[in-house]
Amino acid sequence: MQDEERSLKLTTDNQQPATLFKGHMPRVGMGYDSHRLVAERPLILGGITVPHAMGLQGHSDADVLLHALIDALLGAAGEGDIGRLFPDTDPRWLGADSADLLLQVRSSIEERGFHLVNADMTVIAQAPRLAPYIPHMRQRIAEIMMTDTENINIKAKTAEGMGPIGNGEGMEAYAIVLIERSG
Repeated sequence: MQDEERSLKLTTDNQQPATLFKGHMPRVGMGYDSHRLVAERPLILGGITVPHAMGLQGHSDADVLLHALIDALLGAAGEGDIGRLFPDTDPRWLGADSADLLLQVRSSIEERGFHLVNADMTVIAQAPRLAPYIPHMRQRIAEIMMTDTENINIKAKTAEGMGPIGNGEGMEAYAIVLIERSG
């Protein structure tokens, strides 16, 4: 067959199929979160306080960036999502620090033998300008995840004035992670 000519079969010396990742098990997870902006709340993003006239509304501190990261980690580990682990119907999580939630998730995936290889995140917000705060966010997340800052990437975008995010009504964030089990 024509497709067989383009296929590559990897085998060991004894003709057993080769394991591409030799003792490692990489897994990818994707996370998303959004929250409405409201008055009289601090704006917490990436585990730090960002000066702004409004903050994000939520059961916890509503850190949209850490929530997306938590969802990505849980997804990669096959452990569901943030709502299953930290439901907003549970009073224990009222006003919770999302950095503490991320720490719990990191501990959970480590107990299963996984560690973070890298995370790439995007936060979408019309205001405030987030570029000056990104280095601090990266450092804070790296500390929580016990990894190098170079393994944490954060991008900030606007919605170019379109839709609820572009109208300054809220913020959203996306995260993708690679975790790996050594074994």
